[in-house]
Amino acid sequence: MEEITLASVRDTPLSVDEVLAAVSDPRAGGTAVFIGTVRDHDHGRDVAALSYTAHPTVEAKLRSVMEKVLADTSAPGRPVVRMAATHRVGDLEIGDLAVVVAAAAEHRQEAFAACRRLIDDLKAQVPIWKQQAFSDGDGEWVGEPRP
Repeated sequence: MEEITLASVRDTPLSVDEVLAAVSDPRAGGTAVFIGTVRDHDHGRDVAALSYTAHPTVEAKLRSVMEKVLADTSAPGRPVVRMAATHRVGDLEIGDLAVVVAAAAEHRQEAFAACRRLIDDLKAQVPIWKQQAFSDGDGEWVGEPRP
């Protein structure tokens, strides 16, 4: 049975160990993890601060995206058995974990494919927006509000 074991958006620090534990399963021969961290630059500019904001429906949308990825990346006889994702909101500092996603599958190919698809679809479809403040005093919003 394939399952989503963690779909969380929170304003507290994220844990890679929590996500790994959530996808642990004796059926899984491979686990793929993506960890997104706050970097000190973007578009060749120094980043001074960063904040994430989310729509109130964010966790429901995250779960919906995860269900689609799980269904699409499980191959007949080679399922993705577990999937987990956490994203941080609020003010973050350089080096903080912003997102952690993982997929565990019977085989590595499906684990890699599911993890990559999950982070790509999360960034494209889940209503979380990033506000960056640059060292020169300028700033920008990344992403557009989508319910």
